[in-house]
Amino acid sequence: MPAEKQQEQREKRTQDTEEVQPDQEVVEQGEEIKEDLDQILDEIDEILEEDSEEFVENYIQRGGE
Repeated sequence: MPAEKQQEQREKRTQDTEEVQPDQEVVEQGEEIKEDLDQILDEIDEILEEDSEEFVENYIQRGGE
């Protein structure tokens, strides 16, 4: 592919990405999901700190490996 054509394609991609604006509703949903995941990870950390052996045994009994 000629260098001139490649440069045109790069410029077009740059212009296309600059025109995209984030959807505020999607951003807010993403933040809520992230907060939920952080809470779940905190709960797992607390459980593991308190009694990791029991956690692993329960996990194995539920079919986890």
